Parts: sequence; structure tokens; C-alpha cells
Amino acid sequence: MKFCYSFLIAFLLCGCISSYKAHIKDYHFKSADSRPHYNDLDYWAAHPYKHDPSDSVPKSIHDDYRDSLVDVFFLHPTTYTEAKKGNNAAIDDATLAAKTDYLSILYQASVFNNQCRVFAPRYRQAHISNFFTKDTAAAKKAFDTAYEDLKTAFEYYLKNWNQGRPIIIAGHSQGAMLAERLLKEFFEDKMLQNKLVVAYLFGWPIAKNYSTVFTICEDSLQTGCLCSWRTLRNGYVPKYLKNEKGNAYATNPLNWTTGDLYAARNENKGSVLKKFNKVYLHTTDAQIKNGLLYVHKPRFPFSFLYFSKNYHPGDINLFYVNLRENVKQRIGAFWKY
Repeated sequence: MKFCYSFLIAFLLCGCISSYKAHIKDYHFKSADSRPHYNDLDYWAAHPYKHDPSDSVPKSIHDDYRDSLVDVFFLHPTTYTEAKKGNNAAIDDATLAAKTDYLSILYQASVFNNQCRVFAPRYRQAHISNFFTKDTAAAKKAFDTAYEDLKTAFEYYLKNWNQGRPIIIAGHSQGAMLAERLLKEFFEDKMLQNKLVVAYLFGWPIAKNYSTVFTICEDSLQTGCLCSWRTLRNGYVPKYLKNEKGNAYATNPLNWTTGDLYAARNENKGSVLKKFNKVYLHTTDAQIKNGLLYVHKPRFPFSFLYFSKNYHPGDINLFYVNLRENVKQRIGAFWKY
């Protein structure tokens, strides 16, 4: 299982593991009380007031003109996946900071940088084992700790940097799970609801009864709504999803529909996979089935060596250019209406 997950990461999410390890030595910040301090930019993996990997653009994407009248608050996925030193990650762990920045922030958060200022707080994320443990009380405590950090970060962002700007909420995996709570607490039936352009909640099941206010986006231009998908190889259903029965929202990121309309590979405008500066065209098709997003085996150099059927780490990367364009579309629609 660990080998398969690492192999998948190597192909879909990062250039190579050594790419982030080379940066570990660059992180020296230490928290005196083991908590994040969001007045200090070291506790932000991405922030518009410093240069960070979210500022990067693949060389073959030519959209250098940037419009940043909207902010994205991005909640990164679990990068605390190695040896467990505690139920929650240390906020000043240099290895995790580098891993987060040069995997998730570079390969995921950067998708927003043509249209948004990118804010991505570091937080005391729960160890990946909390998703699988039978000790549900301990897991809840770990996720509550992670959420309290993100809540603190969001409150600090609102007070000091938002200044009434529209917001996109985005998160992947653990980040998407915690973003659900953030939307409930700060946006649902609150004044901020009118400032929400869209919420992109990748790699986490968003139950259809999650909210009576926020529903799934029905097309590429709707705003104030949710987009969510979980990517799997055609025909594969993991054991932990066998009883789900289509009870979660699903968006097709190639045609932005929510039904079972098939989108062929030629509708995939570009994936960012092993090499950040290389965009691979027409890597996958996509179709929603039973609340999940299914694709045929991705096509890229040496993909014949790629055996995984769960494309969770590639939820964003496989559809990088389509998502990048959709951010611009929805922001345009938000300003229009």
C-alpha cells in the first residue's frame, strides 16, 4: 500500500521526491509555543506578500497577465504521511514545510495564481493514519486541532488582508474536509456568503445533504456553489467506497456538468504531472458514475509502468489547465452578476 501511494505521488503530484528534500535546509522558523503565528509569513505556505511555489507557472502556459482582485484560501492536503511522531504534525517541521510547499503548493495551489492572490496557511495537520484508525475519539481531536489552526488563520486573513475582496475556498483531501467546516462556520447564511465566488473541494466526499444553502455547481459559470470530485480508474471502486451509493456530489472538470455526460480525452486541455514545466495534453477522459469521477488510464510518457487505480493525489493535476481556465470563467461571471 505504501509503495503504491508513493509511486502514485511520484507520477501525479511531484517531479521527484528529492525536489522537496533539497529545500528542507531553507526552513528555520521555530514556534516558541508549538502553535502557528499567522502574523509571521513563515506560517503561510503561500502568501501574496512573499515569493513562494504558488507563484510558479508551467513554462508552456502563456497567461502571464495576472488579475488578482479575488483571493483564494487554499487548504493543502495531508503531507504528514511518514513516521508518526504525534497525532498532529509539528507546525515548524522543516521536512513537512518543504514537502507541502514543493508538492501541494507548487503542483496544486499554483493553479489559481492567474486570477487570485493565493493564501495557504500551514496548520497542525492530522497524521494520515487518523483517516483509518478505530480510535475515533483520538482522530476527532486531531482533526479538531487542525481545524482550529485553519480557523485562526482565516480570521487573521479576514481582519488583516481581505478588505472586502471576493473569496474562493479551495482544499484537497484533508484540506477539503476541513474546508467543509470553514464554509459552514463563516459563509453559510452569513454575510460572507455573498463574497464566495466558488468552493472547490477536491478529493473528499461532499454529502448531498451537506447544506441547504450551498449546492453543486451545475455548469462552468455558476457562482456561490460547490465543485467536487474524486478520481478513479474506470471500473474501480475502493472497499471504503462500496457502501457510499452515490450520496456525494460530483463534478466533471472537463465539461463542468454533474450528470453522466462523457467527456473525451480531447476535452482535457492539459495535465501537470511529473515535470512541473511540462503540460501533457489529452491525458484522460472523464465521466461521473455513482458520485465518483472515472477516467481511463492516463496517457503520458512511461504510463505503461503506472498501475494504480486510485488517482486521488492527481485530482487537481490531471485537470490542471481546465481548472485554471474555469477559475477565470467563474470569477468573470461573479463580477458580471
